[in-house]
Amino acid sequence: MKDANEGLGDGHETGGLHKVLGVKDLTAMGIAAVIGAGIFSTIGKASFEGGPAVSLLFVITAITCGFSALCYAEFASRVPVSGSAYTYSYVTFGELAAWVIGWALILEYAIGNIAVAISWSGYFNNLLHGFGIAFPDWLVNNYDGASPEVFAHAPRIAGLPLILNLPAFLVVVIITYLAYVGIRESKRSANAMVALKILVILFVIAVGFFYVDKGNWTPFMPNGFSGVLKGVSAVFFAYIGFDAVSTTAEECANPQRDLPKGMIYSLIICTVLYILVAFVLTGMVPYSKLDVSDPLAFVFDSVHLPWISYLISASAVVATASVLLVFQIGQPRIWMSMSRDGLLPKKFAKIHPKFKTPSFATIITGIIVGIPALFLNLTIVTDLTSIGTLFAFILVCGGVLMLPPQEKTSEKRFRMPYISSRYIVPALIVVLIVLFHEAIGERVSLAGGWNVWKHNIPFFLFIIVTCITVALSVIKKLSLIPVLGMLSCFYLMTEIELKNWIVFSIWLIIGLTIYFGYSYFHSKLRKQ
Repeated sequence: MKDANEGLGDGHETGGLHKVLGVKDLTAMGIAAVIGAGIFSTIGKASFEGGPAVSLLFVITAITCGFSALCYAEFASRVPVSGSAYTYSYVTFGELAAWVIGWALILEYAIGNIAVAISWSGYFNNLLHGFGIAFPDWLVNNYDGASPEVFAHAPRIAGLPLILNLPAFLVVVIITYLAYVGIRESKRSANAMVALKILVILFVIAVGFFYVDKGNWTPFMPNGFSGVLKGVSAVFFAYIGFDAVSTTAEECANPQRDLPKGMIYSLIICTVLYILVAFVLTGMVPYSKLDVSDPLAFVFDSVHLPWISYLISASAVVATASVLLVFQIGQPRIWMSMSRDGLLPKKFAKIHPKFKTPSFATIITGIIVGIPALFLNLTIVTDLTSIGTLFAFILVCGGVLMLPPQEKTSEKRFRMPYISSRYIVPALIVVLIVLFHEAIGERVSLAGGWNVWKHNIPFFLFIIVTCITVALSVIKKLSLIPVLGMLSCFYLMTEIELKNWIVFSIWLIIGLTIYFGYSYFHSKLRKQ
């Protein structure tokens, strides 16, 4: 009997990379990618909106991401090839959809890393200030973010002020070098950074609980459940990254068994740490004081423990560096897969003879991240990174619905359980409408004219997609987990401002122009 997975990886070349990653390494990479700026910054905004109940939001968001993680795990067990969502879309939706998702993933990996590098520079400079060391202002700023004073005091070349973010550029160079010289070196670096930042976070949690005032946990939900949900975007941003593990499929000793475990374990560990940190933050100071950019350092300053603030700054430097490393590893492997399919020039698939890494693609990733980080303040790409990531999650969840059932074999690999969505999804939608009918009514109201309700266009699209999905769930008995993953991710996309949808659409149009101008004519699938 033909295996249900046979042919899923057809047309995708493999080989040439070192197979050295195990479950511990993959779990560490997942934690390295997820625990970054989120635990040091966005968690404060979410706590300010939801109070102590923000811990529930971390659980809800983890479950939402868990649906997507299970779908990634299902694909990873069937198609153990580098490329992540790009490859998974290729084998289910076809080449054009795969190109679109590969282009969208550039937002999560390469473009998103520009913001991470700039964020790292900020943490690094704060750490240096604690030791009385400071770079000149013109060496730690960007042209579009510098103040008039910085412009006035910057050196000039041919009359033009020279303003650089040198630390952001240098860290990209160092991280790109690590990604270039081999997965073994990258693995060791990621494992070391993860161990250090987890130890610091556990220490912070342990010390913080001695300063918790239980009175700050009352009321537990000060702004109601709607207030908790206001932090959903910030909390989701804190989970972005676990999917990057799937880009290393060809460097795993046993990808069909280990990749799913690595993704799921890292998600569980990160969720536990986030919940504990949320309880410490909201217990040490009233939630109303947490609308700050550095909440962890803020709460320890509040209890007169500034030395722990320095420790947190050091941990933030390590945490963001580990995020940089994982994404600098991930982006070249996606381009490598696209090049193998003929959608990018052959150079992108070149494997270094000694280091066994996609060398050219790694260098290009370093240039694309490093140069803009040196001159521009692109922290505005955070929402674009999120919308690109959610778009990838939706296609992966939808792709799982199109896979044939797995045959039962003696081989040990992940199998996502099938649960029929026929009755559960319609019932769940009815319950949510009853619970949140007022909030839904505000979103679909046409009052206020075009200038008001144009911002709800994404929500109208979500309603249409939900209705179609419910109908298909009833008629075709779709699998529950990917359906819930698809709908929850689409809802999170509606929380992102309309202007980011417009920019994302322009980004996709640029990508399609490149596809029809180059990739379509060089595609191996088309030549076959």
